[in-house]
Amino acid sequence: MANTASIEIDGKKHEFPLVEGTENEVAIDITKLRSATNGVITIDPGFKNTGSCESGITFLDGEKGILRYRGYTIEELAEKADFLEVAYLLIFGELPTKEQNDKFHEDIKAQAVVDEDVKKILDAFPKSAHPMGVISSLTSALTAFNPSSVNVDSEEDMYRSVVKILGKFPVLVAWTFRKKEGLPLDYGDNSLGYVENILKMMFKKPNSEYKQNEILVNALDKLLILHADHEQNCSTSTVRIVGSSHAGLFASLSAGISALWGPLHGGANQAVLEMLEAIKLDGGDTKKYMAKAKDKEDPFRLMGFGHRVYKNFDPRARIIKKAADEVLGDLGVVDPILDIAKGLEKEALEDAYFVDRKLYPNVDFYSGIIYRAMGIPTDMFTVMFALGRLPGWISQWREMRLRKEPIGRPRQVYIGATERKFVPIEER
Repeated sequence: MANTASIEIDGKKHEFPLVEGTENEVAIDITKLRSATNGVITIDPGFKNTGSCESGITFLDGEKGILRYRGYTIEELAEKADFLEVAYLLIFGELPTKEQNDKFHEDIKAQAVVDEDVKKILDAFPKSAHPMGVISSLTSALTAFNPSSVNVDSEEDMYRSVVKILGKFPVLVAWTFRKKEGLPLDYGDNSLGYVENILKMMFKKPNSEYKQNEILVNALDKLLILHADHEQNCSTSTVRIVGSSHAGLFASLSAGISALWGPLHGGANQAVLEMLEAIKLDGGDTKKYMAKAKDKEDPFRLMGFGHRVYKNFDPRARIIKKAADEVLGDLGVVDPILDIAKGLEKEALEDAYFVDRKLYPNVDFYSGIIYRAMGIPTDMFTVMFALGRLPGWISQWREMRLRKEPIGRPRQVYIGATERKFVPIEER
């Protein structure tokens, strides 16, 4: 393969180097395009064909249905690792030893206390506030309680910031949930594992003993692993571009949470349940809605099927489908919404229209079902997504700062009015 690519503009040919990744991905390096061509730029709405960085964290091949964190397949990590091991892997580049993992967990526990004044901020929100707005605000507020900036050249300082946010964020998630549910705020139990403690903080009732359900622990652990990173998506790119201005970690994460909120990104699993609710209100006829989804003239969209990146079966969906079946089987939930979901899944996996187009149920479809069965309200789904994505955002922020990447500054093609004279107000 050639080492350069040529672009010809006004009869003049310009050569630009090719960059090849470790998985044979090829990119044209146009860093010097503007200077070489006297101001010419490329335009790529949505950045679908533009690489914003070089990264060693996550590899994704949507055509083949491959997802790997630091070289490890998502299938193997979901089967053999727990969430904190995966978080350590993403952030620091290698799976932890037993000693490193134990220390990591203990250091996170030591930071799992939030300043009591944060409760005053939480109290100011009405119960009707969307949990994503609340969690974004609380994450940003952590900056006020931790004002010193991270010295990115100090491994110790960087590590301290990582364990601090991994310790405090689950508390904020649990508090956001309990505020909505009208439950007293809880700090959980440091004798428990990370995921076990999250569940206890969220669901412990003040008048009864909390009992762990290992099937729920396993399902949530897998969900968090599957959501931990996904290459340069909207929220991750937001974290990196905000961090490129040397904004702090907490501020950058808060920006990522806001980006995740949208229904085209992290809000997709909420959109799945809202769709199921609408089908239920219309009588619950799944065949009718499958027909609507196939009708090009019908505006109805089947949420939770197919994926913008994966052109094959979402590898995360294969893993979480089994966990969803286990959760529903163990809890014995009687819920017409979940019955509709199972009906849609069965038809989509057997209908030639969906199979031929590879419109399989994706991770958002199954995660919504699990959260619903666990008793998590629909508008908390994206908060749970953020909890899983936290280590990915941290690792991307850390990589960007350690690589000393320049501040993000996209260009534009101006299509507005050309120069014109100002007209005084009385003459307009």
